[in-house]
Amino acid sequence: MKTKNTETKKRVKKPATAKKADKKVQKEPVVTIYNSKGKEVGTFKLDEKIFTGEIHKGALYQAVRMYNANKRQGNASTKTRGDVSGGGKKPFRQKGTGRARMGSIRSPLWPGGGIVFGPHPRDYGYAIPKKLKDLAFVSSINSKVGEDRLLGIDSIAITEPKTKNFKSIVDALKLKGKSLFILEAIDNNVRMASRNIAGVEVKNYKDFNTLDVLKCDNLVMSKSALEKLSERVK
Repeated sequence: MKTKNTETKKRVKKPATAKKADKKVQKEPVVTIYNSKGKEVGTFKLDEKIFTGEIHKGALYQAVRMYNANKRQGNASTKTRGDVSGGGKKPFRQKGTGRARMGSIRSPLWPGGGIVFGPHPRDYGYAIPKKLKDLAFVSSINSKVGEDRLLGIDSIAITEPKTKNFKSIVDALKLKGKSLFILEAIDNNVRMASRNIAGVEVKNYKDFNTLDVLKCDNLVMSKSALEKLSERVK
């Protein structure tokens, strides 16, 4: 008879360094602060408990879909045969003409008649859970941090509402593409000076959302707005 080999094979354990190599190193959420002349003046560290660097694509998809749906006007409208004017008289007698019976010239079968199952004014808007919305917002900020597209600025002080004054700040920061400026408070001079610059938008820190962050190439936030950014998701 054949004897079974009772010796068990020893499992080779992986070294401890192999597990560490498999983990992805998350980038620290540190934002570089510049002044209005484009010189680096410091850094600001975001809350690591909130801005962990993770990007949830599913949450981003749900948020973008919701914001796009809420922007739809939904004012398309058509007239049914009851809304089209005219056609009260029967066009011809019921029998004896050899034609199909017809009660109104405003039938959907006739040119100029009503529309069957056409669009009518409706509301396309809907809402997603607040936790999912906050998760998408944090993921959008993390995407800009990971791509080094989030910049900080100490302050924006414009004495005269002239476009060239705000344009000089954009040029000093060397921004290319669409840029979104987030400020704690927007005075009239900043609003007037920035509105005529193509690809530049200025918003309050309470008013911007996930879609605004994803649409811009550069996200520029004032230091005071960065300090209150965590309040948006707490």
